[in-house]
Amino acid sequence: MEPIQAARELGKAIQADERFKAYFAAKDKNDSDEALQNLIGEFNLQRENLSRELSKGEEKEQSKVENLNIKMRETYELIMNNENMQEYTRAKGEVDLMINQVNQIIAMCCEGENPDTCEPKDCAGSCSSCAGCN
Repeated sequence: MEPIQAARELGKAIQADERFKAYFAAKDKNDSDEALQNLIGEFNLQRENLSRELSKGEEKEQSKVENLNIKMRETYELIMNNENMQEYTRAKGEVDLMINQVNQIIAMCCEGENPDTCEPKDCAGSCSSCAGCN
């Protein structure tokens, strides 16, 4: 099988995986959750206002910056506490882990490792909370 055809078959297998289906179902729920979308829009507007205030340099109003930061944190908390967002975050984490493992296997094979025996690490792909690979 040619590599491009194998990649297409891999794409089909990923799309048939239950984790992928759960992710897309959660994404659709998020997209149709009007209250959540309004909160996200509000958060983005607050972020723009904060950015605009911070770009004023020395002329920025510190109290305004602090209030905008507080509002952003409150709005972010509301977003992240939304049931649909929590479901989406969990489902996306599962898909991200699967894709990371697939990418690790491909990378190991490109380095000459045996495709039948190379094993990916359980890495979520974010190094911020990691003690290190290996």
